[in-house]
Amino acid sequence: MNTIRQQRCRRALWLLFTALASASTLPGQAPTGPLPPRPGAPVQQPPKNQIKVQVALVTTPVTVRDSRGVMVHDLEANNFQVTDNGIAQKISHFDLGGDPLSLVILVETSSRIEPLMPEMRKTGILFTQTVMGPTGEAGVVGFNDSVDKLQDFTSHADTIESTIANLRPGTSGSKLYDAMAVGVEMLSSRPQATRENPGRRRVLMILSEAVDEGSEKTLGEVLRQAELANVTIYGVGLSTTRAELHAKPKAPERPNLPVGALPPPPGVPDTPTLEDNRYAGVDLLSAAIWAVEHIHDQVKGNSLEVAAAATGGASLSTFKDRSIEKAIDEIGGELHSQYTLSYTPTDADATGYHEIKVSVTRGNAKNLKIRARPGYYLAPPEG
Repeated sequence: MNTIRQQRCRRALWLLFTALASASTLPGQAPTGPLPPRPGAPVQQPPKNQIKVQVALVTTPVTVRDSRGVMVHDLEANNFQVTDNGIAQKISHFDLGGDPLSLVILVETSSRIEPLMPEMRKTGILFTQTVMGPTGEAGVVGFNDSVDKLQDFTSHADTIESTIANLRPGTSGSKLYDAMAVGVEMLSSRPQATRENPGRRRVLMILSEAVDEGSEKTLGEVLRQAELANVTIYGVGLSTTRAELHAKPKAPERPNLPVGALPPPPGVPDTPTLEDNRYAGVDLLSAAIWAVEHIHDQVKGNSLEVAAAATGGASLSTFKDRSIEKAIDEIGGELHSQYTLSYTPTDADATGYHEIKVSVTRGNAKNLKIRARPGYYLAPPEG
């Protein structure tokens, strides 16, 4: 009983002390000294003057193939060297095809490719099973003269497959760059990579002709945003010539194939795919760098190839013996077999174009073909 009385007395004294301390301070006035801490509560220290700097994490996909074109899967982080503007960087995150994907499927729905719609409507299961994988999510955007978000991000395979299966043709226009900007904006909302957490790999897959009509955005603007948001762009090039052949079973005329972003060397035939152009000696990466360095970009040639080259992806034509399904399957296989390297650039405040170079340091490196994003552009702060 004495113990209980003592506890009650202490409690009453504490309440009285708190009331007196509060009454000694008039409303609107700051107390003349610090209030005594409650029993057992730590004393709060004054904040220190600190400047927090937000440093971006740069992520690049790296595809490595041997001399036969087979993807190489046995490399470790210490086999890679990454430089940013010539300065060696420390790799903070390394992965081989395991990081979860956030995918935006960008589909041209113009009337020009209406004959290809039946084939395109069958590709939903490829996106969910081959590209997204068990941990992925996807959204769908259609575009013609308008840009329409057909499905927001979802991890439900049935929803994505149903959206693709119900694609409908629209008008004859093709606002490709505006649609790309919407896709990049959607992907920018997904969990951002940090030094502690890789976040989600951000992939924009475009099923479209390499033609833009009427967009307010330019390709250079879109590519700058895609690079800053660590978005990798893949293209599945649709062909109006192929669409016409599907619609009209007649003797085909000479196809009007899309040309490369740069003219081929003498004696080298021009080809409509990124891989063929690169290994034929046409350096599309220089065209991609040019595109992101110039805001008034009037890029001539195949914009899908330039976009893919600028972000470390690939562009596949579907005109010859490669069907739309086969192209999607190839891209899905690459996404789950490529390396992902992340680093915090040592000169993250330097504006202008940052050139990224990735090399392999092990003994047989000279026989390997490496594809990675060539760089990114940091604009100076406004004002």
